[in-house]
Amino acid sequence: MSETSKTAKNPTDAAIAKALARDWKVVSAFLREHPGFIREDTDLLADLGLWVRADNIVEFGPAALARLSADKSREKAARRELEATARVNFAAQAQTHAAVVDILESRNHADLARRVDEIARVRFGLVAGVLAMEVPGGVPAGWRILPPGGSDTLLGPERLAHMGAPKAKEAIFGDLAEGVGSVAMVRLAIWTPARSALLIFAAADPGAFSPEMGAELVAFLARVVERTAERWPVL
Repeated sequence: MSETSKTAKNPTDAAIAKALARDWKVVSAFLREHPGFIREDTDLLADLGLWVRADNIVEFGPAALARLSADKSREKAARRELEATARVNFAAQAQTHAAVVDILESRNHADLARRVDEIARVRFGLVAGVLAMEVPGGVPAGWRILPPGGSDTLLGPERLAHMGAPKAKEAIFGDLAEGVGSVAMVRLAIWTPARSALLIFAAADPGAFSPEMGAELVAFLARVVERTAERWPVL
């Protein structure tokens, strides 16, 4: 085969580029004269990642991207909120477990009342923690005195707990009453026959305790207080 034939069958890159440029000019001119030729080829448009834009056609691409971005933002915000809630719950449980150890180390009723108040202020950042018991009968040192039926008055008959607005603040919290915005109260039953009493935590924030909240952790502490208080008789 001659050199001329080889050159014809194996053109150089420059020759290829020149041929492509010449051919594209022809194709481009054709498409400009017949725009519907490519507009109607939906498969080709899809392969090229294009879509037809016209005044009377809604372009959904940017809107879809905007919705996707908004959905992702909401998902991230929800995830952050869940993570923050989980951290708060974990911290509360850890502090509750530490509070149980503090309560179990009480030496007498007065020390138990002191520790409950200290747990409320130091571990949970609250205004106060109070133990209160109904009369008649002796009331342990350091505990608040409730009138007969006082537990039912504060909680409601047969209710075990109250989370929300404070009641009888002055009688229970004394000089601290002005700083109390909400409370968590749980019923106690100590000794046999049972004496009615309350475990009460007070917060400055009116929204710190609300009726929508569960009282499980406070009730758990109440059961620990009951068992600890029963170690000693009322003098």
